[in-house]
Amino acid sequence: MLISVRMDPPLPLMFLILINGVSSAEWGVNYRHSHICALNDSSVILSCNYTYPTGYQIRELFWTKNHVKVEKLRDLSEDPEYSQRFQYLGDEQQNCTIRLSHVTQKDEHMYFFRFTTNVTYGNWTGYPGVSLTVTDLQVESPETVTEGDSVHLTCKSSCALTDRATIIWYRNSQPLTERRDRNNQLLLQSVRREDAGRYSCGVQGHTYISPAVQLNVTYPPKIVSLSISPSGEIVEGDSVTLICSSDSNPPAEITWFKGLMIVGSGRIYSILKISSDHSGEYKCKSRNKHGQKYSETVTLNVMYPPRNVSVSITESGQIWNGDSVTLNCSSDSNPPAPNFSWFKENQMSSVGSGQSLSVIQSGRFYCEAHNQHGSQRSDAVTVTVKDPPKSVSVSIISPSGEIVEGDSVTLICSSDSNPPAEMNWFKGRTTVGSGRIYNISKISSDHSGEYKCKSSNEHGDKYSDAVTLNVMYPPRNVSVFINGSGETVEGDSVTLICSSDSNPPAEIIWFQENQISSVGSGQSFSALQSGRFYCEAHNQHGSKKSAVILVTVRQGLDWPVWLGITVACVGLFIIIIIIIIFVMRKRRSTKAEVDTVKQDDLYANVNEKNVQLSESAICDDALYASILYSKSRKDRNDDAEEIQYVTVQHHKTKPTQRAEENESQYDNLMIHQPAAAVRQLDVETVEEVSVIYSSVK
Repeated sequence: MLISVRMDPPLPLMFLILINGVSSAEWGVNYRHSHICALNDSSVILSCNYTYPTGYQIRELFWTKNHVKVEKLRDLSEDPEYSQRFQYLGDEQQNCTIRLSHVTQKDEHMYFFRFTTNVTYGNWTGYPGVSLTVTDLQVESPETVTEGDSVHLTCKSSCALTDRATIIWYRNSQPLTERRDRNNQLLLQSVRREDAGRYSCGVQGHTYISPAVQLNVTYPPKIVSLSISPSGEIVEGDSVTLICSSDSNPPAEITWFKGLMIVGSGRIYSILKISSDHSGEYKCKSRNKHGQKYSETVTLNVMYPPRNVSVSITESGQIWNGDSVTLNCSSDSNPPAPNFSWFKENQMSSVGSGQSLSVIQSGRFYCEAHNQHGSQRSDAVTVTVKDPPKSVSVSIISPSGEIVEGDSVTLICSSDSNPPAEMNWFKGRTTVGSGRIYNISKISSDHSGEYKCKSSNEHGDKYSDAVTLNVMYPPRNVSVFINGSGETVEGDSVTLICSSDSNPPAEIIWFQENQISSVGSGQSFSALQSGRFYCEAHNQHGSKKSAVILVTVRQGLDWPVWLGITVACVGLFIIIIIIIIFVMRKRRSTKAEVDTVKQDDLYANVNEKNVQLSESAICDDALYASILYSKSRKDRNDDAEEIQYVTVQHHKTKPTQRAEENESQYDNLMIHQPAAAVRQLDVETVEEVSVIYSSVK
């Protein structure tokens, strides 16, 4: 479009023609669009061309707005409102195109292009300029439609966009590229619930999007579902929430059913502290003005531990020894109790398992049913077996470990009998008490020993095995005694022995008075020096000291004294030997003599024989001849001697004649003692009663 050129200030046309032959037809500004409709926040291009006479030079060119008669028009590139959004796309020859970015309704003005040359009054402005209108987009849509209806949505603007625009539709900010319409309309045939949402429109190539409009599609309830929280196993006492979900518009009313019974309303149904009574099938009903629908049923299976546990007896509770009775255990639990344990009262460990138990002994029995959620015991039932005492045992209840003097000890006698047995306690063979429990307060070592109890009832009695009470106590009666005398001489030792009474046996340590450290250990101690000694006995329960005992070590004699004593002892020994030898010789040389012998017919048939004596024989002190004793009777007197010996000694002081010698030599000396002539002989007895020595000169 060719725009007329205005010269500023205006001059008569004639004057212009006369100046250098310039024609006004050579001046002008050509705008491509005189009116532009642009979207809010979009970029607008104002395209134009300008012409001027040949030979002129451009000194200044710029765009301005709202042309008014002022001395100086304002350049948009220098205007703070436009400087950041203004871009000159032309040149200094003929193109004067610009771009305005992020236009708003504040930018709705008339815009002009102006340039100046080097000739006076050669300032030109393109008039009437370009009008800019900035518009928004608006979506027109019905507020509510029913599922199945047809809907038209229209994208509207306050002016027709200058540039050929392609409308883009958005639902919930997502473009609907498959549904475009040239007439700026969106047609929804047989609308569905999925078509509900917020719709907006925009222009392709622009970032501006219209404000969204809500399209509300109403429909009856569909896809009604029920969910349970917690989603896992439900245990009695938990809090359970049922949630009914329904796809409907308008929102549906919710009603809850357990079986055929209405139990609540609203989208959420809560059960606080659920119990087994809440177990069952639940469902919800969703209803609005367009219709109603039920959810699928869900089952609440409430888990709970065993309860109402009881024991039943198939027969009578009384049986004879050797018979049995069957006990059955029943319980209410979810899941059903898989395990049953049987117990006998007053026993820690179980006596059986399973739902039934065969009992052959007396007692009170109960069962315990348990599943993963807990357990419960039944009441005890009594089974009576007529039986003498058995399983008699003694247990030490307190203390459980080592028994120390001063402790209180409790013995308990356990017996299985019916009727209950009487208990008697024995220490060894001595009765010490009665009753099931036997207490010993402040036990002492005197209580040590073997204990047992006897259980007796009308059917018999039985003894328990013996248990031993081994009472521990600290040392006592600690004393020291000396093995030998308490005195010794230097170099020797005295053995001290320590004795004590304790359990366990004590360890012994020896001390010397007024000394801190010990001088020895063990039950005996060898003292090598004088002093006052004592021992200390101790075990893990205590210790005790003995009384002090005195040991005296005297100084020994010097060696000269010992030498004198030794010499004296040797001399005395020699003298004793000499005396013994002398006595022995004396006894050999002693002769038997007859002091007074008067006996009739004592000697007979003594004949002298001629004996040739040798020189050696002459020198002999004694000559012995054969002596025969004739005994013609038996002794009736115990005092009579049966055998009599005669020693004949021949003494010579000098050699004699043969005849003399013959006179003092006897042979065949015969002693005859008739029976009537038995007398008591007065004989000097030297050695034995049965030997008589006589001297014959």
